[in-house]
Amino acid sequence: FSPDGGILASAGGDQTVQLWNAEDGRPLATLQGHTSDVLSVCFSPDGAILASSSNDNTIRLWDSQSGECLRLLGGHTNFVNSVCFSPDGTILASGSSDQTVRLWNPYDGRLLATLQGHTSDVMSICFSPDSSIVASGSNDQTVRLWDSHTGACLRVLGGHANFVNSVCFSPDGIILASGSFDQTVRLWDSRTGACLRLLEGQAGLIRSVGYSPDGTILASGSYDQTVRLWDSHTGACLRVLQGHTNPVSSVCFDPDGSVLASGSNDKAVRLWDSLTGA
Repeated sequence: FSPDGGILASAGGDQTVQLWNAEDGRPLATLQGHTSDVLSVCFSPDGAILASSSNDNTIRLWDSQSGECLRLLGGHTNFVNSVCFSPDGTILASGSSDQTVRLWNPYDGRLLATLQGHTSDVMSICFSPDSSIVASGSNDQTVRLWDSHTGACLRVLGGHANFVNSVCFSPDGIILASGSFDQTVRLWDSRTGACLRLLEGQAGLIRSVGYSPDGTILASGSYDQTVRLWDSHTGACLRVLQGHTNPVSSVCFDPDGSVLASGSNDKAVRLWDSLTGA
């Protein structure tokens, strides 16, 4: 979602990025330029720029209003699986199957740092709310926390028994959630690295996790074709959202938390009422 909640961006296997009116579902624009599947999209904090990453090993920065491609970032030597802006807008992070995380200046395209340490594909990245930490989840079954200014690895979180496909900080930055192909979500204390809670019950590989803006709900999307909503404090499963006919690859709350978007391999994006599950 754009920061004002008005636009939803989605990406898929047709090499394009789609922009939708989040209110009524109307298609607004189709952004073309990537030469392979688009894997991740993210708006800048001011909503002016949309970043997209692709199996073509590149990142594209788009003007979210005009749809013009502002900049092409190359340097990764394999698929770019995830892109994320820092909350203060000064850094764009990218995670790649070349086992690295790269930090970029989104305004001039300069490469600021290359973070090395993972021993397999980096599948997901996210920033802490204060922009000081970058978290990365990898097929090496670990989560790493990095200092976004120095590039130093602060902590390695191990415990998952399969690929870590998604990482997300709670809005207060204290908890880090990670979703894995081991069919679990783990909640970590980002300050100590302790695993605080293990969320189990999803019947398929977990592809995506995302917090509601108030931090009370955690959503997870799975290969079992469902989205689950969890109480982030107790770990109780609040609701199972059914309707997709293929694995759910992405979940995201809108800025006020009333709507949850889910993207699936069935080529559909669904918008759910986060309170009722409709």
